[in-house]
Amino acid sequence: MSNIVELRRNVLERHDAVAADLRRRFEATGTLAVNLVSSPGTGKTELLTAVLRTLVERGARVAALVGDCATDNDAARLAASGAPVRQIVTEGMCHLESQMIADHLDGWGPADAGLDFLFVENVGNLVCPSGFDLGEAIRVVLLSVTEGEDKPLKYPQIFQSAELAVITKIDLAEPCEFDRAACLANIAAVHPGLGVVETSARRPESVDALVDRLVAARLQFLQ
Repeated sequence: MSNIVELRRNVLERHDAVAADLRRRFEATGTLAVNLVSSPGTGKTELLTAVLRTLVERGARVAALVGDCATDNDAARLAASGAPVRQIVTEGMCHLESQMIADHLDGWGPADAGLDFLFVENVGNLVCPSGFDLGEAIRVVLLSVTEGEDKPLKYPQIFQSAELAVITKIDLAEPCEFDRAACLANIAAVHPGLGVVETSARRPESVDALVDRLVAARLQFLQ
């Protein structure tokens, strides 16, 4: 058992060391790295496409890495934003790791030229990604109105480790009988003071509000 514990410790230490190197790289280039985590079906890809498109229209230098167990479907969807995108296929692994990020940034023109924002769309999972640092400045956890208000109570660790929560698909709140007050109370219960943005990829004003929040975060990051 002691050998297994030591092996796990060594593996995590290597992950953390790579994450620390990535964080130093992002800080040196002024790149705000944003790690997006959610369960499957939250609308993460559709919302990120809208966010990327808005940032491109504002003249920001942006790119995205997207992780999935299989296929490059999400990368193709994100590319419609006009931003550079790279797919990370994890071959069944349920989360991204720092070495995957480093490997896919290595020699990638947009990242080498310098970015204002790098978005990492993690594998759809609210459990495993909570334990892996990707060198990000901000971890954003998403939940949709279709998933139920108790998601933060069921998966507290991912909400506790996040810097921002985003509620998606708010255009469906009424037909889903979404209890907004209960959801906000549950987020506050597991992470008091956590900022919350309510969005719909089909409502440009809500996408703008999220983008404004991210732009403000980058300005603070640069200080």
